[in-house]
Amino acid sequence: MDATMNFRSSTSASRPFSIASLARAALPALLLCAGLAQAQVVVTGQWVRATVAQQKATGAFMQIKSPTAVKLVSVSTPVAEVAEVHEMAMDGSVMRMRPVSALDIPAGQTVELKPGGYHVMLMKLKAPIADGETVPLTLVFEGADKMRMSVQVQAAARSPAAAAAAASEGAKDMHGGHGDHKH
Repeated sequence: MDATMNFRSSTSASRPFSIASLARAALPALLLCAGLAQAQVVVTGQWVRATVAQQKATGAFMQIKSPTAVKLVSVSTPVAEVAEVHEMAMDGSVMRMRPVSALDIPAGQTVELKPGGYHVMLMKLKAPIADGETVPLTLVFEGADKMRMSVQVQAAARSPAAAAAAASEGAKDMHGGHGDHKH
């Protein structure tokens, strides 16, 4: 049985609408929302290297994963005038750092932004970033359909020593508690 509702307009006679026709009309919007939910980018392990007085640049690091292929196309933060995605790469026998226009995040794969690899450079810092401070970052991703999505993250600032200790603990955890055992 098809339920019918009558809506009256001041300019026309009654128009019957069935619930089924309303559902058919809403389906494209629901599918669009489902597609956006599936494109959910997940950012984990975000941190920023704490700075010392007079230091005008630092790096931000994290892991990024998306169920669909996206590109990280821009980064912004209120703590720096400039935020860019950079890569470290060998140029002959010299390690060089350079900005990249976009960073591909393949579907279902985790891309790690880490010291010595891809990372976010925060330049022209407005003030020193102290160990333990929280740094807000806005990451902008673009899908194959050219639609853009912003992801807000809060990154904890760590001193270089704290960052090294955390990385060391992470490496030990990846080896199933083998401690300093070498394979």
